[in-house]
Amino acid sequence: MKTVFTICLISLFQAVSSLPLKAQEKISPVDAYVRYGLENNLVLKQKNITLDQALVALKMANGMFSPSVTLLGNYTNGTGGRSISFPVGDLLNPVYSTLNQLTASQNFPTIENVNTNFFPRDFYDVRARTSMPLFNTDLIYNRKIKDGQVLLQEMEIRIYQRELVRNIKTAYYNYLSARESLSIYESALERAKEGKRVNESLLTNGKGLPAYILRSESEIETINGQMVEAERSTDNAKMYFNFLLNRDRSAEIETEFVTDLSNVTTLLSGEVSTQQREEVVQLQRALNINQQVVKMNKLFWSPRLSGFIDLGAQAENLEYNRNARYQLTGLQLEMLLFSGFNNKQKINQSELQVKNVELNVQLTQQQLHLAANVSLNTLISAYQNYKTSLKQLEAARSYQRLIEKGYKEGVNTFLESVDARNQLTGAELLLRLNLYKVLIAEAGLERETATYQLN
Repeated sequence: MKTVFTICLISLFQAVSSLPLKAQEKISPVDAYVRYGLENNLVLKQKNITLDQALVALKMANGMFSPSVTLLGNYTNGTGGRSISFPVGDLLNPVYSTLNQLTASQNFPTIENVNTNFFPRDFYDVRARTSMPLFNTDLIYNRKIKDGQVLLQEMEIRIYQRELVRNIKTAYYNYLSARESLSIYESALERAKEGKRVNESLLTNGKGLPAYILRSESEIETINGQMVEAERSTDNAKMYFNFLLNRDRSAEIETEFVTDLSNVTTLLSGEVSTQQREEVVQLQRALNINQQVVKMNKLFWSPRLSGFIDLGAQAENLEYNRNARYQLTGLQLEMLLFSGFNNKQKINQSELQVKNVELNVQLTQQQLHLAANVSLNTLISAYQNYKTSLKQLEAARSYQRLIEKGYKEGVNTFLESVDARNQLTGAELLLRLNLYKVLIAEAGLERETATYQLN
């Protein structure tokens, strides 16, 4: 039993310990930079704030269906103005006089007539009003519209995310291309210096010409100028890449990148589809919002009913007692009957907007489909050029080796050796350039078909 228990514990430990290894699975540098950019890009942070604002607006639209409680109060005190007379004395004094005679007493005194102003004196009214809409079509459609606007903003963020992914990948490949171009020029410089050394050796042995040395020095200076330009291009590509990631412009960039073109062949063998594009979803949601506006405008005649309850107190001379407390309940009905045909014009206006969005949906779908097919053709062309440049590089390397060997043996001329070196340098540059053109075209097609997996 102990042995079985021990085996179970070991198996459980191995299963648990394997989990973090999967979580720490290494990803390619370009994917790591894409994730970093999606988390730290400043424009994306701004768009997330706009999304938060849309969510707050939706919460406010939902809150309009809830009761609202308001504390209201007022105090008034006035003198003068209009007044009203009550002839209380004239009415009751004869009665009181008769009663005094009958009772032989003075229990019923004489009273004066009353003159009262309309203005209250030291009058207060404090109440808590609870109000709530009971039926209002505007609030119902307003909530639907706000909900649609939240989705619109979500799609806007995803659209920018996809554009950012393509820009980050393109900037990364451009940096690698510029950096490797610099490395190729450095190799070319070494070959040019070796050529100069060979010419100097041949001149020393009486087999060379001084002009060959001058030509080698000119070649070296030309490559030095190309290296300076390549360094500037590398620095510019580095700064732009770090700008997209919201990093310091001089931050180092990981360059250990393993080229994998297997996804390219997959894309080339598949069909182009734009159904996953967020732009289509965004326009369809915009169309739905405008349709909701049309429905809301057509219900302009619909009654709006709300209710309220007041709990408060009011009295003169700032008195407070049980007679001052009160409760008031009521309903309020609002129904528009006529407004100069403006509501009919609003309906026509919103219907025209729906037609405009419908046409925009069709136009955008055609544009997206066209852009996807153009990106596919660009990828096909770039991939074919890359395969061609592989053969060109192989031929240039073989040619350079043969010419260099022949030149040392006196079979080939100096100009042929210079031309062979230039061909090799050009072939190396062309190969790296075409390679990154393939990767950039892949990122473009990935953008146009929305196939990159966003979190």
